[in-house]
Amino acid sequence: MGDEKSNIRTFEDLRVWQLARKIQNEIFELVKKFPTEEKYRLTDQMIRSSRSISDNIAEGYGRFHYQEIIQYCRQGRGSAYELKNQIITTFDFKYIDESEYKYHKNQLIDCIQLLNGYIRYLKNAKNNAVNEDEIPYIYDDLDEEQNNHYTISQ
Repeated sequence: MGDEKSNIRTFEDLRVWQLARKIQNEIFELVKKFPTEEKYRLTDQMIRSSRSISDNIAEGYGRFHYQEIIQYCRQGRGSAYELKNQIITTFDFKYIDESEYKYHKNQLIDCIQLLNGYIRYLKNAKNNAVNEDEIPYIYDDLDEEQNNHYTISQ
């Protein structure tokens, strides 16, 4: 696992983003077979929901603070749940068969689980991060007592 972390240089390296991208591409192909009357309703909603998952992961990755990244991941997770509901709707309306339904539903469950794991990782990283205000600045030419006066506090 340590090797995976060191190889992450961009959001494209995140497994959760890769899965979200796969879901997005598969949904784009899936909705092509929907009835034309759904073009500006369910079809459009599903395309937007599927794009929102990977978009939010990517946008969050570009943020500076852990809490911001977590918030974007939560929004992406919300979009994944929205898309899961839309998959259920497509099955109910008989636009997809049971095997397609199970496949897409399981893909979304996997994506949500990966997102939850990523959020958990980010929360732990946030909690273990050192704030600049907590870093003691020590000067070599001062004794220990004098150095205590140069520790930055909030």
